[in-house]
Amino acid sequence: MAFGDLATLDNVKAWLQTGQNPFPDTDDALLSQLITAASQFIQTWLARQIAPTDYQEVRDGSGGQRLAFANFPVTAVLSLTIDGLTIPSAPMDGGFSAGYVFTPTELALRGYVFTRRAQNVIVTYTAGYAATPPDVAQACIELVCQRYRERSHIGEQTRAVGGNETVTYALTDMSPDVKLLLSQYRMVAPVSGFVNQLAATATDPALVTAAL
Repeated sequence: MAFGDLATLDNVKAWLQTGQNPFPDTDDALLSQLITAASQFIQTWLARQIAPTDYQEVRDGSGGQRLAFANFPVTAVLSLTIDGLTIPSAPMDGGFSAGYVFTPTELALRGYVFTRRAQNVIVTYTAGYAATPPDVAQACIELVCQRYRERSHIGEQTRAVGGNETVTYALTDMSPDVKLLLSQYRMVAPVSGFVNQLAATATDPALVTAAL
């Protein structure tokens, strides 16, 4: 199973099985490629990664004390700076010590403010799911099985290059049921004035910047 795959080969083969006998192993390589391609397509459509990923956001200070994360669910805040000042995490003992606290979707300050200034807030955090949500996995399984069953049809987007299968997907491949399963996870573009990028950390060694 490749990193970022949203479904397992065994689950896809179980969905394809129509009788008592297990689904044959003859197309395992093709199914694995379909899973990886479908997973990439789904996450592109969602505009987010599902697996835990480290992100860095550069934001405009709003003058308030709350900041909505661009990615969710957040499981850890790795660092926060405002105007170059490192903000500590607030103790989780129910007291009122200065610092930041967070929920899976929002960061809040105690005793500090997000000073109103352009690009002066930098927050690095981890967001994503430790295990693929069942409805996302099911959507991936159905998309893979649909493409597999239609692979010999005219108009397919699978082609052989040098003896290897190259697989792509299009929006027309997504049935209304699949879109419905995925829609609750789709990223909505946040407010302007910020840059979202993968953080160069242990979770994500690559640094890819995407200005939104």
